[in-house]
Amino acid sequence: MNVGLIGVGLMGHGIARNVLARGGHALTFLDHPGNQPTEEIVALGGIAVGEPAEIAESCDVILLCVTGAPQVAAVMEGLLPALRPGTVIVDCSTSLPETTLTMGARTAEAGGAYLDAPMTRTAAHAHAGTLNLLVGGEAETLERVRPVLESFTESVAHVGPLGHGHRLKLLHNYVSVGFMTLLAEAAAQSADAGVDPAVLVEVLANGGGASAALDRLSPYILNGDRSALPFAIANAGKDIDYYREMAGAAGAQRTVADGVSAAIRSVSDGETGQAYVPEMVRLFRRTAEA
Repeated sequence: MNVGLIGVGLMGHGIARNVLARGGHALTFLDHPGNQPTEEIVALGGIAVGEPAEIAESCDVILLCVTGAPQVAAVMEGLLPALRPGTVIVDCSTSLPETTLTMGARTAEAGGAYLDAPMTRTAAHAHAGTLNLLVGGEAETLERVRPVLESFTESVAHVGPLGHGHRLKLLHNYVSVGFMTLLAEAAAQSADAGVDPAVLVEVLANGGGASAALDRLSPYILNGDRSALPFAIANAGKDIDYYREMAGAAGAQRTVADGVSAAIRSVSDGETGQAYVPEMVRLFRRTAEA
């Protein structure tokens, strides 16, 4: 298939490489200052273009891998006027269900189809081609593009109608980021109290603290290694606030989510927002030497 990709960032770079090298598809991607270095993608046959419309004019499947709902809406403004009938847009971003439904309706009006397919796992899994996708939309549409999606994933799950992919991704990230924020706060207090970090990790791992959150934060707790989770604190806060917006619209309780959001905001102003989530362990510390 002729595949388009908008967003060659930490996740999108691995997606691009696997679409080309593992899937054998043709790839056109949007040249953008936010991209990771794309020399490898070009060497594999990827073609860079300057405008979203150029992707819409030539591609059967268009993957979106951008930051959030405003970026999705902005990109769609460039895609929709040039969209070819039958084109499938697959939104792999972390966005709002309401935005997804709006973009889906507009895509249908333009003669295309829309799937929300947010990712779970990390940039390392993107490069390994082992991401998991939570896909919302028509099952028939998913089957049409499954060969493309399987080129960069380990699991492609159809989770319900359009919008349910993003709804479940926000639920997932609320739980995941919430766990990591709680753990970072506990690890900071432990460090302030002079507890051996290896002892803390061992106690948690052998009890109720054993979790994916501990697996991802323990390299930083033990050795200051943030590479297990290259995910910016500001993006984590954005995802929590998307969850809060979704829960608020549904009239659901969000007391814990409000607390997680406040904790993240306390350490994400300015440059610290671009620090990685494991670094909250340091940023939450009270002591001067932290």
